[in-house]
Amino acid sequence: MLIGTVFSRQRSTIFVFWLLAFLAITLPGAATANTLLVMGDSLSAAYGVETETAWVNLLRKRLDENNLDNWQVVNASISGETTDGGARRLPELLDRHQPDIVVIELGGNDGLRGFQPPVIRDNLSAMIKASQEDGARVLLVGMQIPPNYGARYTRLFAEMYHELSDQYDTALVPFFLEGIYNSDGMMQSDGIHPTGEAQTKLLDNVWPHLEPLLQETVSASR
Repeated sequence: MLIGTVFSRQRSTIFVFWLLAFLAITLPGAATANTLLVMGDSLSAAYGVETETAWVNLLRKRLDENNLDNWQVVNASISGETTDGGARRLPELLDRHQPDIVVIELGGNDGLRGFQPPVIRDNLSAMIKASQEDGARVLLVGMQIPPNYGARYTRLFAEMYHELSDQYDTALVPFFLEGIYNSDGMMQSDGIHPTGEAQTKLLDNVWPHLEPLLQETVSASR
């Protein structure tokens, strides 16, 4: 009698195991979500705007609208962040979230503080390499700084993003604030941060370069 009870329990355990495995494969929404990690500064941390209207939150909605609802977006952006801070924080974030795509939107604060382009470049390079070595695709978001920092510095700063994109074969948003920095109603009174009205345009600047990475990731996981 005892032996029969043991065998019965074993059969029940095996049945439950296979049932759970079947449900994990067949139930809608059961597939493991892909992860997109945003490493940015105040431009991506909703500085001065309502969180629900910020471009990263709008990205979540656009993913749903484009049948890419199996993505979770982790926004690790911090106002005031520099490339050095981002490079130091990234390894732990990669380990915790295992992202499929990393969006790197950093460097603006470095430029405004007059950090030397080689230093900024080294930090961005470290972030790109760490992400790629962890198996993530990278979207580098290019920035520019005002001309009052001098023509040479301004040129070297802007070119840095294109050179890094070429070197590491990453996708690139040429200039995050394109069509925003010089448009009425698009910049806050500080002249640095986009308004709530500009958030859709920020997303529109990112989306054409991000969508192919999303599709490539989904196709590769099939």
